[in-house]
Amino acid sequence: MGLSQQRSRSTHHHRPAAPVHLQDPDLEMPAHQLTENGVGGDMAYELISSELLLDGQARLNLATFVTTWMPSLAARLMADTADKNMIDKDEYPQTAEIEARCVNIIADLWNSPASERATGCSTTGSSEAAMLSGLALKWRWRERRRAAGKSTDKPNLVTGSNVQVCWEKFCRYWDVEPRLVPMEGNRYHLNAEEAVKHCDENTIGVVAVLGSTFDGSYEPVKEIAAALDTLESDKGCDVPLHVDGASGGFVAPFIQPELEWDFQLPRVQSINASGHKYGLVYPGVGWAIWRNAEALPKDLIFDVNYLGGHMPTFALNFSRPGSEVLAQYFMFTSLGRTGYTRVIQTAQDVAMHLSNGISEMGPYELISDGSELPVFAFTLKPEVKNYTVYDVSDRLRQHGWLVPAYAFPENRQDLSVLRIVVRAGMNLDMADLLLEHLEKITGFLESLDGPFPAPDPKVRQAFAH
Repeated sequence: MGLSQQRSRSTHHHRPAAPVHLQDPDLEMPAHQLTENGVGGDMAYELISSELLLDGQARLNLATFVTTWMPSLAARLMADTADKNMIDKDEYPQTAEIEARCVNIIADLWNSPASERATGCSTTGSSEAAMLSGLALKWRWRERRRAAGKSTDKPNLVTGSNVQVCWEKFCRYWDVEPRLVPMEGNRYHLNAEEAVKHCDENTIGVVAVLGSTFDGSYEPVKEIAAALDTLESDKGCDVPLHVDGASGGFVAPFIQPELEWDFQLPRVQSINASGHKYGLVYPGVGWAIWRNAEALPKDLIFDVNYLGGHMPTFALNFSRPGSEVLAQYFMFTSLGRTGYTRVIQTAQDVAMHLSNGISEMGPYELISDGSELPVFAFTLKPEVKNYTVYDVSDRLRQHGWLVPAYAFPENRQDLSVLRIVVRAGMNLDMADLLLEHLEKITGFLESLDGPFPAPDPKVRQAFAH
């Protein structure tokens, strides 16, 4: 979560927006201290909901991968079950049973061999799931090193520099050297050759990303797995593979079923995914699945005696609502495989429609086209001198569209792009409106006879990847 610092006491107070609800229309309340007397539920609701009008419209937010639309019945189910504590499995046994069903559904979706009995759990999101998966990789590496009488003080993890920031956090928090393979030329993610080149006996694992947040592309998981197999047979260096399927884990099984990226590959030991991205659930749920019991060291599992019941747990937090897990099961049962395929395929169709339209506008060129994740990135052609992708992003915001502009990481920081994420709730009519607005904006920017005034870059950049 973002960090906030305590503010100095100020004289700025909220003036409630609808004094008709108040006995005292002159009542003011402090913004950053607890008021002595409350204003009541109706007034608090009016005050907060009015302030939230200043937020962007969630459906027009094309920056986020996180679900911004669910069926109204799903929202009702979440509201009805917000009081259920997910950790409280003895008190809410049926919620725990539904969590277990979800784990089994996802393990089956990811082609877990029945003979290996996959194990898994829900989390607050794919970032926590990634942290848990990383811990399992480190513990297994450490066990192997100790059994061989070797040092355990220099673990490293190999990923592409396009990896989500949660993996950098994992390395920092758990004292693992991050080996971030930089981008090179038109290679925007990790490949098999670079993955193996960065491995050694201290490598706890390689993370392959099924759906880069920079451009929506898939890393070649099968090729990376094969290269790691060869590394073991040639040099005896056994490096497990983890797949970060935060987004692609709920995309590939439905619209690219022929793609081999999951537990079909023996090298893949664990997978994480976000239920609240293309799993189609509102924020607050992720999933971590391990290939078998051996992939999750017993030392990491706590048998907790809580409210009279014993339960094995593996988590970084404790209490959290069960409503998101129940919403995940709602989506599984209401949509089924056919429904998920329809929703995800529609998202990809819209993404391809948008990328085709943008590629035909003239000043833009595609970095990706939405043919893997329903996500694509595009940039300006080199001959465009009078404006930047940041100017395009700013102008789109004036029409309500939140389309991020940002620079790529190390080795390709010269490349700045715009990125569009298409999710459930975005349809072809909305896509056509976006293209219409973008064409109008582009016409204005193309008409400039000199460079657009450039503010300080720190002020201009509205999106931090």
